[in-house]
Amino acid sequence: EEDLLNDVCREVVERWSDSQVVDAKEEKEDEVQAIASMMEKQARIVVKPKEVSQEEKQRKAALLAQYANVTDEEEYPFCALLGAPRPALFRNTNVEDVLNARKLERELLRDEFQKKKEQDKLQREKDKLAKQERKEKEKKRTQKGERKR
Repeated sequence: EEDLLNDVCREVVERWSDSQVVDAKEEKEDEVQAIASMMEKQARIVVKPKEVSQEEKQRKAALLAQYANVTDEEEYPFCALLGAPRPALFRNTNVEDVLNARKLERELLRDEFQKKKEQDKLQREKDKLAKQERKEKEKKRTQKGERKR
């Protein structure tokens, strides 16, 4: 009976492992099939080039030719007379922005310092008044003690 039981157990385990291998192969085949179908779909998608009419091409060429004929002297006649370099097409404001930010930060720090200075002054005055009041109370107490004697 034990031999028969061992044989049955072994057979069950073998069949189970065979079924697992078949399932894994089927899953891999499904994955491969899915990837292949996605690649086919992507291959079918083709971007059509934009068709430009002859009229649009001519208009674009005319504009480019018009801008190509403008020289620096025609564009900036006063710069040539003054001997100044041609002005930039845009103004770089990075340096100005950084300087303005630093200036603003310094002003904020200055204001904070001023407020702290005023608060410290008020606190010193309060401390001075409190010290003076303590002295007066001590003085009154000593006077009372001397009267009782």
